[in-house]
Amino acid sequence: MRSLVIIALFVASGWLGGGVRAWGADGEIARPKIGAEIANLQFKDIRYLSRSLNDFGEKRAIVLVFTNTTCPLVRKYWPKLNRLQEQFQGQGVQFVSVNVGADDEIQDVAQQAIDFAVEFPCVKDTDGSCVSSVGVERTPQTVILDGQRRLRYRGRIDDQLRIGGTRPDVLHDDLKLALDDLLAGREPATAETTVDGCRITLPQPPRPQSPVTFYEQIMPIVQKHCQECHHPGGQAPFSLMTLDEVSSHAKMIAEVVADRRMPPWYAHRRHPFVNERGLSSDERSQIAAWVDSGLPTGDASKAPPPRTFADGKWEIGEPDLVTTALETHSLPADGFVDYRYTILPYVFLEDTWISAAEILPSNPAVVHHCNMAYFAIGGKFNEGNFITGRVPGGTAMVLDDGIALRIPRGSVVGLQIHYTTSGKPEKNRMSVGFRFPRGTVHKELHHLQVTTSRFAIPPGAAAHPVTSSRTLPQDATGIGMFSHMHLRGKDMTFVAHAPKSDPETLLSIPNYHFGWQQNYRWRPGDKKFAAGTRIEVVAHFDNSPFNPFNPDPTATVRHGPQTVQEMMFGFFFYTNTNEDLNLAIDPQTGRAASTQSAPPIRSTGDP
Repeated sequence: MRSLVIIALFVASGWLGGGVRAWGADGEIARPKIGAEIANLQFKDIRYLSRSLNDFGEKRAIVLVFTNTTCPLVRKYWPKLNRLQEQFQGQGVQFVSVNVGADDEIQDVAQQAIDFAVEFPCVKDTDGSCVSSVGVERTPQTVILDGQRRLRYRGRIDDQLRIGGTRPDVLHDDLKLALDDLLAGREPATAETTVDGCRITLPQPPRPQSPVTFYEQIMPIVQKHCQECHHPGGQAPFSLMTLDEVSSHAKMIAEVVADRRMPPWYAHRRHPFVNERGLSSDERSQIAAWVDSGLPTGDASKAPPPRTFADGKWEIGEPDLVTTALETHSLPADGFVDYRYTILPYVFLEDTWISAAEILPSNPAVVHHCNMAYFAIGGKFNEGNFITGRVPGGTAMVLDDGIALRIPRGSVVGLQIHYTTSGKPEKNRMSVGFRFPRGTVHKELHHLQVTTSRFAIPPGAAAHPVTSSRTLPQDATGIGMFSHMHLRGKDMTFVAHAPKSDPETLLSIPNYHFGWQQNYRWRPGDKKFAAGTRIEVVAHFDNSPFNPFNPDPTATVRHGPQTVQEMMFGFFFYTNTNEDLNLAIDPQTGRAASTQSAPPIRSTGDP
């Protein structure tokens, strides 16, 4: 007999009463009977990928937990579910949570796992198909399927927690007893029980008040949220500047917008940032309605003026200083490429102040990411003197007025380059552009690298924790944060432990994605930290087989530069609150007015 497949489905998306969607002509859900064979359930994981029951492989048991983030009984039952998972995983049982909250984003699903220390996979039933397939109506309702995907049990977890109150002890431990019976090869003694809890409200299709057309409703949304990247020469792989371009990608746009996958934003929205991206509910509904109604064009005369973008290749604008590597790197067609290092042919003869910096490859398609740092002439690349990086989904470093980064006299700049192969031999040559401050510099940019290399992620671990912390040496004004992990990185949280104060969560990235490494910036001057505040970073790594990007779930994973290894870096950027340098900077050289000496080298190399 094939492995037992046990699916515990917690399904919630509404409170008792309220507007419940009708399930059929008679108002009742079409419920499969006990013993019925259930089709392969499909859902999306926290990485927005479509998955199914088949992705869990040959487990003796798979426990899917269908949840939302608002039902009180779901929240109260998480500790017991965690205990059941711990108890049964050694017997080949896999628990999985399936969220069906109509208003819950996939990011909310991932954040809930952090909040309740859930180590088993969490997925999203985006269309209600899992609910309908197994015939659940309330939370906390559970369903057990056997190895042939036949429905063997449908009911509660136990009889302790009820909507009206809580029993001191469990009298009927229904889910556990059913699991015990099935694992022992017996029929569950009780095949179905009643369930208290929250009624399920499935997602409703959008119903805009008026017809939605491209020129009047959709083009303004695309201009506001998409064209920043999706324009000729932008970071995105295709343009969305015209009706034809948007129409040819319409169904994909509707899908990624409905998932909240685009525009990309991986910080949980409970923590506000000035550079936050995202569409409103009304904007998402309009896009869905436009696609569903056949992409009506509308009146072109009512279209907004076209959005324009600078023709230059530099995101920071035309640099004041450009330096280009003397060497061109040759890359193979396939395989892993060890990190390449290059020192740029420019010496900073005096302290130089930088207000913007950008790394520019000649062949961006082969550069996954690149770090830039300064170090003394004759020295080696030093990540501790980090300047900025180029990462997927990231932006160039542009500092606020009055803030600048200082490159010490006698320094050179080096690059650490992570290349990816493209299927054919490639070449690349790196350039770097700097802009100097216009006006007075009052604050020097500082940062903490909250990191550790002392970890070993066990084989199969679904949420292995790695923690590090650093302490602020002075009163600080926060600028923002940035995280870096590799393919097993699952989530990262930044917490401030101020002296004699409760911990404050600054940032949670619940569904970290190696392909979208963004920075998260506060509004200037908003975040203040006392000297001695400890900045703690907690990361979790998913080395389980269910991680679709995992190179090898059987390996013990340690720190290393390649993507098959791991890194744990949390960057915290700040200025000294009490500092006022009051430096007048020469915009031609980047030097303070009192330190002018040798004439500047305007550009080196041949970009």
